[in-house]
Amino acid sequence: MSVRVEVLGPLRLVVDGVPVDVPGPKRRAVLALLALAEGRIVTIDHLRDALWPFEVPESGRQALHTHISRLRAHLGTAAARLQTRHDGYRLDLTADELDVAQARALLAKARTNHDAFAALREAHGLWRGPVLADLTDVAPIATAVDGCAQLQRDVTDALIAAGIAAGRGAEVCGLAAEALAADPLREPAVLLLMRALAAAGRAAAALHTAREFRRRLADETGLDPSPALGELERDIAGGSAGPAPTRPDAPARPTTRLIGRDDEVAALERTLPGERLVTIVGPGGVGKTRVALEVAGRSDASTVLLLAPVNDPGAIPHALAAALNLNVVRGDVLTACVSVLAHRAGLLVIDNCEHLVDAIRDTVEVLLAGCPDLRILATSRERLGLAAEYTFRLAPLPLPGSDRDLSHVPSVAVFLDRAARVRPGPAPTPAELRTVADIVRRLDGMPLAIELAAGRLSTFSLTDLHRRLDRSLDLLGGSRPTADARHRTLRATVEWSYDLLTDDERRLFRQLSVFVDGVDLETAERIGTEMGLRPDPGTALAHLVDASMIDVAFEGATRYRMLETLRAYGLDRLAEAGEDEVAGERFVRWAVELADWIGTVMSTEREPDADTVLRRDLPNLRAAWRLARSRGRLDDATAMVTALYEAMSYRDLIELRGWAEELADDPAIAAHPNAAAVLGTAAEAAYLRGDHPRVERLARAGLERATDDAGRWFCLIPLAWAALARGAYAEVVERCLAATALPRRASEALGGAALASVYAGDDDTARVLIERGRGGATSPSERAWIAYVSGEIESRTGHNDLAERHYLSAIELARRSGATFLVGVATVGLLTVRAGAGRIGDALRGYREVIDYFARTGNWTHLWATLRDLAGLLRALGDDEPAALLVAAAADAPDAPAAVPPPPLVPGTPVLDRAEVLEVARRAIERNLQAVANDSAPTHAV
Repeated sequence: MSVRVEVLGPLRLVVDGVPVDVPGPKRRAVLALLALAEGRIVTIDHLRDALWPFEVPESGRQALHTHISRLRAHLGTAAARLQTRHDGYRLDLTADELDVAQARALLAKARTNHDAFAALREAHGLWRGPVLADLTDVAPIATAVDGCAQLQRDVTDALIAAGIAAGRGAEVCGLAAEALAADPLREPAVLLLMRALAAAGRAAAALHTAREFRRRLADETGLDPSPALGELERDIAGGSAGPAPTRPDAPARPTTRLIGRDDEVAALERTLPGERLVTIVGPGGVGKTRVALEVAGRSDASTVLLLAPVNDPGAIPHALAAALNLNVVRGDVLTACVSVLAHRAGLLVIDNCEHLVDAIRDTVEVLLAGCPDLRILATSRERLGLAAEYTFRLAPLPLPGSDRDLSHVPSVAVFLDRAARVRPGPAPTPAELRTVADIVRRLDGMPLAIELAAGRLSTFSLTDLHRRLDRSLDLLGGSRPTADARHRTLRATVEWSYDLLTDDERRLFRQLSVFVDGVDLETAERIGTEMGLRPDPGTALAHLVDASMIDVAFEGATRYRMLETLRAYGLDRLAEAGEDEVAGERFVRWAVELADWIGTVMSTEREPDADTVLRRDLPNLRAAWRLARSRGRLDDATAMVTALYEAMSYRDLIELRGWAEELADDPAIAAHPNAAAVLGTAAEAAYLRGDHPRVERLARAGLERATDDAGRWFCLIPLAWAALARGAYAEVVERCLAATALPRRASEALGGAALASVYAGDDDTARVLIERGRGGATSPSERAWIAYVSGEIESRTGHNDLAERHYLSAIELARRSGATFLVGVATVGLLTVRAGAGRIGDALRGYREVIDYFARTGNWTHLWATLRDLAGLLRALGDDEPAALLVAAAADAPDAPAAVPPPPLVPGTPVLDRAEVLEVARRAIERNLQAVANDSAPTHAV
């Protein structure tokens, strides 16, 4: 019989399509508690404590029994849905029969469905008013109401974003405004409303919303908004705001329901507010990662750092920056991460620490010291060993006894849930449940072992599975379930699943284990083809997925990954088979070919595709780079570094720059045939780092060793940029024009020559050169570079409107292609022309955002240029004292580029350190913004 319970509003019970009145607050609370358990058993003690929190009356148990009996009467023909267990009660509801579960399922569907708007609109319509308003004096219900409120925010945000993406911005403007009114200080709601308004053609209203939020946030909290608000303001003002972005670095949500871990998750949620560092420890396969991700998913502000794909301790800060969606251009990456996290009250999950314990210990110490409001949840097979550490030991799932309902024992429930995914069918019989109970006992309740065993039902019957598993585990002996025995049990389960594979499937599993962050379908099939798999690699791959030896995710491009425990087993078997050398060579060769493809495609219209692949496969490229270096494969290392030159030049991927400089410092590179290209790439990296003397040394050494035109090009370009930083414009033109004669990216060199020409005052030559460059620019970043230089030419010649259009075009093209370096420099140019056009407020707000960004990422070369431009605006406003301080500091800085023309120095002006300079700049911006708002002359005190 159909039953539906609705909690997203006043409590409502519907039986066979007919609403049923449930009288009395206590009875209604019991129904709500049973429904909110979503099919789990609610113990008698929990119900009594909820109904009578201070003291249970003597008649409490009888009163509870009476409420249960009358609820069965209310259920009528569906009374059997309310089941009695030995320790409590269970209300049997499917996801479609409970509105909150239905809303959650629709939200999950929308994340993988093209028609997300319809699903989200249906989910949003499930809320009928205040959730269980008459029952919030019952503590567990009050907690659930908070969870429903968070779910409603998630659904609403997703619905607004889907509406914008579907071109229905006008339809969701009202909803976005309501979401912001409900929580006026929630920045994501502000960003969504701004995007909706912009999509509806109401850019002015969107910018007004941003200004009001800044004022409200400052008045009520004393805080500034994140840089995302300023970036969106600039996009909207330039007419280039797109759909709400999603974080590419966010880990995929778990695709299965977490079973049997409610108590552990609740305990961690109680512990984290009072502990700075909590480490979940336990053997591999016990479910540490899954529990940690569940805790992260319930947090309003969480970041997840997955360390399984990271095998180099030096790459940890880069992985953390990626998890934070932070582009660090220069300076210490970890310091930049700390500067971001220091202002967040949230949770950082660091998963799979055991293979990098020493480095993670040092990293966590820095984070704890610099981020007072940050809580860290780590997972590891061993403690990190810090004084602040609280150790949370995760045990295997509870095992079935003889006196319990077997299907609701967590370990059995996990098996049944996973088994239903590979062999749907009727509910198990009592005899089958007893067989399952024996299987999970033999597996000591280890979740990974249970999932692997259940996955074999795609091949075996339950009886055959039991017989084979029993025989496999008997080889271990009869040890008690200690931690060591559980390790052996898990390994035996993995080994048993592995042994059941065909020879070709085992070979493919071993070969794929070298990929630290999974592979796409094309790569997996290509490797299988190279290995000569029959009948085809796709069949073997599909069976590895069916056997739960490999996971597959379909979010975006199809991706195949191994759990770290399984990957470690695969690497062991790879070495045991004597295949690790060959597999390592294939892995490095794959990385070299991928880097070459990225470098080639970066120079075409498909540059955004190459950028996506580069960022997606960076963990694998990092592992291959380190493997090539450890094995002394200099040819492969040089090929990777030089192929990624374009990716490194225009993007804030400073890890790639580090590879180039590391290779340049290798004494063996001097005699290598590609020495010039390597040294030139390292010179480019040094230029982007602001070390201009090193640029000269490396590039000139490369020119001396150059044996072909390609090698010379790699060295001429960074030499030209170093000359530009010195203000040696004739030398820049000479170097760039020499580079145009070589077979590589002539448009970049022509743009450089045009830039130097206009800085030298030769406008006519600059225009001729830039037009030549425009004709050869193919990729979005090349066109963005040409647009940026065109903006500089028009700005220098007084055509501000035309300059602004060029700058906006450069920003849009650079963003589309992932060329973050160009976004930054073009934004500075845009602010200059807006200030010159009298749009003082817009310019000051833009300078505030850009200065904060460059300071946070350590990009002082471009920060000095920005501060000089700001000084010019301050002088125009009559605010001379801070302008003089900024100019004096830039003139004294060794990493500041040459000024064109050099601003006047005020004699006797002190040279401030960098922190003082930033403080002066920020105070001057705020003071002048206030003056603009008041339409009065600013006060010039520093």
